[in-house]
Amino acid sequence: MKNELTKTPESRPWYREPWPWILAAGPFIVIIAGVYTAWLAIKSNDGLVTEDYYKKGLAANQTIARNELATSLGLVAGVRIVGETMHVRLQAAKQDFALPPTLTVTISHPTRAGLDQTRVLPRVANGYSGDVRLPASGHWLVQVEDESRLWRLMGNVILPANGEALIGAQPPAAKPEPADIRN
Repeated sequence: MKNELTKTPESRPWYREPWPWILAAGPFIVIIAGVYTAWLAIKSNDGLVTEDYYKKGLAANQTIARNELATSLGLVAGVRIVGETMHVRLQAAKQDFALPPTLTVTISHPTRAGLDQTRVLPRVANGYSGDVRLPASGHWLVQVEDESRLWRLMGNVILPANGEALIGAQPPAAKPEPADIRN
């Protein structure tokens, strides 16, 4: 009996033991996952970098210039939606500004692109008017521009609104004259 307790077990070669294979499985899985990730990175287009970034940069500068032109002209658009009709009242601070025959109005929802709309509103007696369907109330981005795309006004509107929402450069308030301090 004493002999059975002191008996050493038969040794097997290392590749027949389970523990080396279990320990090697973790790094092997990581190597396979790394190769798969590298393959995905090479084959897929993530779309983050545009090929015509220079043209897009120039377009951004043109957009800024269009906004600045609208500001220098003192353009203000009053937007009112009644039922399914949009009314836009356009006024300019400069007297020699000629109102365009039509306005292009783009209404965008910040989170639901399927609701975005662009309408061309013809000039009527007291501004511009046309049909629009807005199925959702809430926050909207409204862009008003002339048909030749020389200037652009942008603003946020919360619908339904009770009155007219003003977009664009607000007319400067009259500055009070400094008080005369002489006695």
